[in-house]
Amino acid sequence: SPLFKVDMYNPSHFQETRSEVLLELIKNHALASITRLTPEGLVADHIPLMHIADGSPFGKLIGHVAKKNPIWQSPSATEHLIIFQASDHYISPNWYATKAQTAKVVPTWNYAVVHITAHLKAIENSDGILAILENLTVKNEAPQPHPWQVQDAPADYLATMMANIVGIEFEIKSMVGKFKVSQNQVPNNQKSVVTQLEYLAENNSPNNAQAMALMVKKFGNHNG
Repeated sequence: SPLFKVDMYNPSHFQETRSEVLLELIKNHALASITRLTPEGLVADHIPLMHIADGSPFGKLIGHVAKKNPIWQSPSATEHLIIFQASDHYISPNWYATKAQTAKVVPTWNYAVVHITAHLKAIENSDGILAILENLTVKNEAPQPHPWQVQDAPADYLATMMANIVGIEFEIKSMVGKFKVSQNQVPNNQKSVVTQLEYLAENNSPNNAQAMALMVKKFGNHNG
């Protein structure tokens, strides 16, 4: 099985190494934060990426950037740290069922992230760029009642736009997830956290309450 690299503080009860779980997060939260070390210092970019299974242990990530963005000119040996983040939410100590019994509770923040290390390959030929655009369009337009297609744009306009972008592929070297979603709490506290999050969601709280409630229910007892 693939080797998962831990590159952050990640206690065992929060570690997530199941490929299908990590890839689902990437699919649903496609905007990646990509960092690299350059001679000028640390640089970060925020680029939507799509995972492609290509027969390798982890597959690859594809996307595109403006030609003026220097990321595509990174030396081939440059290691990129790519971070995908799902919904997050503040957790109040008042939400824990055990607060009334012991008062030994403190605030925390729940979140889920996937960290990937990868090397970048630039795709400069028009056929390769077009293939990336079509892959991204099919995926992201799928929910639309009448999905837009790349070919819907006038050919001359499309050619002009494509001349100003470069395709990028990231060959994934390692991948690890941290799902901090109340696994370290007793079942009663997990249930009471879900109840409070669902209450916020039902009362139109402008946050990620419902998404986090689902994550606590799905992953809370994963590690015991």
